[in-house]
Amino acid sequence: MSKDIIQVETTGATTLTLTFKGGERRVVDIAKVVPFDGVFTNLAAADFFRQVRVNSETGTIEWPNGADLCPDVLYQASKAADHPRGRVA
Repeated sequence: MSKDIIQVETTGATTLTLTFKGGERRVVDIAKVVPFDGVFTNLAAADFFRQVRVNSETGTIEWPNGADLCPDVLYQASKAADHPRGRVA
């Protein structure tokens, strides 16, 4: 069962803090999820990466060029925001 993302904030050069429906906050390093090539090439540019937004219709994040990621993949690749290390390893 997919968990919808309801909020996103950039917290590093390639790191996002995601809030999932129900309030769970998780941190994910997008560079560890996808290579920055193809539709994801622009994500390597900090200004473009920061343009990430939530698409409330699909329940996931996306960038202006249409690049998006499955919320299930993001959930699995992330760590709890209150993880003892505070960041994704």
